[in-house]
Amino acid sequence: MNEEKNILLRDLPRVDELLLELKKGGAGERVSREVAKEIARKVINDLRLKIIETSPDSLASLRPALDLTAALRRVREMIGEITTCSLRPLVNATGIIIHTNLGRAPLAEAALKRVLEVGKGYCNLEYDLAEGRRGDRSSHVSHLFRLLTGAEDALVVNNNAAAVFLVLNALAEGREVLVSRGELIEIGGEFRLPDIMAKSGARLREVGTTNRTRISDYEKAVTAETALILKVHPSNYRIVGFTEEAPLAQLVALGKRLEVPVMNDVGSGCLVDLAPFGLKKEPLISEVLADGADVVTFSGDKLLGGPQAGVILGKHKILAEIKKNPLNRILRIDKLTMAALEGTLMHYLEADGRSVSLIPVLKSLALSEEEVKNRGQRLYRRLKRVLPATFTLGIREGASLAGGGALPLEEIPTTLLSLRAEDLPAELLEERLRREGIIVRIAEDEVLFDLRTVEEDELGLIADALEVVGRGEGDAGGRKD
Repeated sequence: MNEEKNILLRDLPRVDELLLELKKGGAGERVSREVAKEIARKVINDLRLKIIETSPDSLASLRPALDLTAALRRVREMIGEITTCSLRPLVNATGIIIHTNLGRAPLAEAALKRVLEVGKGYCNLEYDLAEGRRGDRSSHVSHLFRLLTGAEDALVVNNNAAAVFLVLNALAEGREVLVSRGELIEIGGEFRLPDIMAKSGARLREVGTTNRTRISDYEKAVTAETALILKVHPSNYRIVGFTEEAPLAQLVALGKRLEVPVMNDVGSGCLVDLAPFGLKKEPLISEVLADGADVVTFSGDKLLGGPQAGVILGKHKILAEIKKNPLNRILRIDKLTMAALEGTLMHYLEADGRSVSLIPVLKSLALSEEEVKNRGQRLYRRLKRVLPATFTLGIREGASLAGGGALPLEEIPTTLLSLRAEDLPAELLEERLRREGIIVRIAEDEVLFDLRTVEEDELGLIADALEVVGRGEGDAGGRKD
């Protein structure tokens, strides 16, 4: 190693020097001394490595980054980074209502209130107050599901993939499960039904063809090894044209005759009829149970509009067997999820369909075209006041999506606010908005705000973010929440 590198390495700041300067400036008070020491060591080690790896003729340019002031600045930056929560609220202006990457369903106020009430202290999560002994944590919502759907019993786990896995393992481990070839789904996040089935210990028995599966196909496939008949909602796709599928009621009748239970993975968990809002028919959980399914699984955070959870409803006998499975304890939900789910379900008990106006996902789906258009015009007027002349605004009709595998291929009419900037390509404008916590979409070199997924109180956040971007500050960090 040449002499100049040795000198630079010898002159690097010491850990105790950095800690002393931190203490003087107060930045060290945000973390413990041990954490501050680790950060200081990392900064010095990074500088040491940079010296070693830099060619001798470039060492002079490196000097400004090696002194105490520069090292201290980097230590403070790192302390700021680790003491800032990375999970932050965002404005969803994409038009995808149940956006998996953005946390799916926003929670209703009642759900948030229950989380706060239950989370700040102790609660009776698994304690029977009447009997003074250990209780069943699912009991807090099972009576609500019984009232709302007609189910005999209920169990809640941490997501629908877990619900499907648990049911398959409990009822069909080492035995066959009949599934139509047209229902061997793959959903985002690598949920592939054949893989889930294999991990559960159940053996997949495919019946019918991709586009046509008749009740006779199921009947021919039933053997002494058949433990379960499984019907799966296609969720994120549709097969059209020359198609046929066996209705659930027929599968239930076949299952009863041959003494094979029937499971229906519904996916989204719809509790209210969406047809009055101009949306296509989704199977209601109450209808699925009325058709006689022995066990039904669905998500708590899709069309139900609650927290991430997997709901298992069905017959007492079937649910009792599933609850005894050791995996139930592994996959169970905590008190905060239970509180949020209970608060969400309470809205469905209210009269006159008020749940639609109180549960954010349903509210977004049910918004009329006129309401969305008015919201778009309000944002347009607001932005006109704050944006410089280099920005061009427009309003036009568009389409939103339910997302999350719900209502596949359904395009929901919406209003789009378009934005162009003379000195910024759409990709850079989108990036700067993203840094400010505003998530948009791009089409034909325009940034688009879909107003169906933007709440009224978020219009000001969009205006504030664009005002920052308009001043050329949007790449400097991001909105502080």
